[in-house]
Amino acid sequence: MDKIAVLIPCYNESKTIATVVRDFRRTLPDAVIYVYDNNSDDDTAAIARKAGAVVRHEYIQGKGNVIRRMFREIDAQVYIMTDGDNTYPAEYAPDMVRCVLSKNADMVVGDRLSSTYFTENKRPFHNFGNTLVRYAINELFGTDIKDIMTGYRAFSYRFVKTFPVLSKGFEIETEMTIHAVDKKMQVENIIIDYRDRPQGSESKLNTYSDGLKVLKTIHQLYKSYKPKQFFTMLSALLVLIALIFFIPIFITFVRDGIVPRIPTLVVCGFTVIAAIQAYFSGMILSTIIQKNKQDFELHLIDAENTFKALKEELNEKEYIQKQ
Repeated sequence: MDKIAVLIPCYNESKTIATVVRDFRRTLPDAVIYVYDNNSDDDTAAIARKAGAVVRHEYIQGKGNVIRRMFREIDAQVYIMTDGDNTYPAEYAPDMVRCVLSKNADMVVGDRLSSTYFTENKRPFHNFGNTLVRYAINELFGTDIKDIMTGYRAFSYRFVKTFPVLSKGFEIETEMTIHAVDKKMQVENIIIDYRDRPQGSESKLNTYSDGLKVLKTIHQLYKSYKPKQFFTMLSALLVLIALIFFIPIFITFVRDGIVPRIPTLVVCGFTVIAAIQAYFSGMILSTIIQKNKQDFELHLIDAENTFKALKEELNEKEYIQKQ
C-alpha cells in the first residue's frame, strides 16, 4: 500500500508529462507517481518513465476506462488524480492530501472555476459547458460543489474502492461527483489556479460530442439515483399533456352534450394510465435505491476494515525501514 499515489491518465502528452511528473515528485516526495498510458502514439510512456514515474497501460480507449483500471490496481491512503497536460499546478496537492488525512474528506475538488479558469481557458464553449453542468448538478442534487468537471481531485481509500466506474470517457468526473453526493461522502473544495495548455498541446475533449455525453450522463444518473423525483416529474408532464387535449373536449361536452374527437379522448386516457404507471415505477425504484444505500453502508464498513489492515501493514514496513 502506498501512502500517497498520484494518478495521471495520459494520451499523447509527450510535451508536458515530464514537467508534471517532476513537479509532483518535488511537492509530494513521499508519493508514488503512476502514469497510465492510454494507447499514445507518441513518446509519452518513455518520457514519463524517464522522469521517474511508474508507467502502466490501459488499452481500452477512454479516460473513464483508465481510471477504472487505476482504482482497481492501486492501494493508497490518499489518491491524487491530475491530468498530464500541465494545466493543474502541483503546489496545491499537499493541501488536498491534508484534507483527506486530517479532515477525513472522501473527495477533494480542485476548484478552477472560482479562480483563473475563465480567463486562462480560450475555449468559450468549454466555459459555458462547465457553468451549465455545475448549475445542473447543484440544482438537481441539492449540493454546492464549485467545479464539477475538474480533473484535479484527491480521494480517500474508501471512495476509490467503493466507486463503481461506469463511464468510459470524460463523463467520469460528473459520475464521481454525483456518486459522492448521493452516498453522503464528505466533499471539500480547494480553489486552485488553472493554466491553459502550453502551445502545441491539444485538448482531447471535444466540446460538442463530449459535452452532449456529459449532459446525457447527468440525465441517466438523475434517473438512477433519484427515480422518485424523475418519474414524478415525468408523470406530471404526461398528466399535463393529457389535460391540454382533454379540456377542450370536456368543455364541448358540457356546452353541447356531445363528445367530439373520440380518438383524442382515448389517447388522453392512455396517457393518464402511462402517467400512473410512471409514478408508481418511481415509488418502486426509490424503495430499491434505499435498499442499495443500506447495502452500500455495509460495503463501506468492509472497505474501512481492509483499509485499516493495509495501513497497519504500511506502518510496519515504515517502522522496519527506520530500524
